[in-house]
Amino acid sequence: MSQLAGGNAPAYDFSCIEPLADSPLQGGHIAVLGSSVARGEASEGWAVGEYLAARLGTQLTKEAVSGTTLADTGPQSYVRRLYRLDPNTRYDLFLCQLSTNDATLHLPQGVVASGRDPAQFDRATTLGALETILEYALRTWRCPAAVFTGSRYDSKDYAALVACLPALRQKWRIGVLDLWNSEPFNGIPDASRRLYMRDPIHPTKAGYRDWWGPELERQLLAFLNR
Repeated sequence: MSQLAGGNAPAYDFSCIEPLADSPLQGGHIAVLGSSVARGEASEGWAVGEYLAARLGTQLTKEAVSGTTLADTGPQSYVRRLYRLDPNTRYDLFLCQLSTNDATLHLPQGVVASGRDPAQFDRATTLGALETILEYALRTWRCPAAVFTGSRYDSKDYAALVACLPALRQKWRIGVLDLWNSEPFNGIPDASRRLYMRDPIHPTKAGYRDWWGPELERQLLAFLNR
C-alpha cells in the first residue's frame, strides 16, 4: 500500500468520527475559506471543515480552491472568492486558512493597519487581504471568526506570517488556531508523519482526522468558550 493510500485508507474515513457531546455549535453553520489545505488536496476532499462539522454537529459551506492566495493577485484570490459566500446566510463561525501559497510565492507580507477602515488595507499583500476578509466577515455575519495555520514545515516566509497573527487576534478579537508553534504537536515520530502527510504541507485523511483535527478542535473550543 502506498503512503498516500495508507493515510487515506477506509479506516480513516470521516464517517468514523463521533460527534462531540454538548457542542457549542450544534445545529449551526460553519463557513471555511481557503486553498488546497482547506479543500483537502491530498485527502479526497475531506479536510478541516468536514472534520469540525462532523465533530461539532454543524452544516458546512466550503470555499476552497487549490493554488490560490490570500493576497489579491487574481480572480481566484481569497478576497475575490469571499464574496461568493452568501451575505444573507447565517454563519455561526467563519474560518480562514492562512495560505501557504503566499509564502511559497514570496508575495509581499504587508502590515497590520493601524485602523479598521478597509481603505487602509493593501489587498495586494497577504496581511492586507486577510484584514479585508476579517473586516468583511465580522461585519457581514457578526459571528466568531478564526484563522488556522498549517503544521510546521521548512518555510521562513510562512513562519513570518504566523508571527503576525497575535497582532490580528488582539486587533480583531479573532481566534488563532495555531498548529505551527506547538513543539509537542509537531514533534511526532517520522512514521506518523508519513501516515499523516502526503508532503510537508498537505495532510491525508488520517492527518486531518487523527492529528490536525483534534488539536484544531481543542483550540477552537477554547476560543469559543473564552
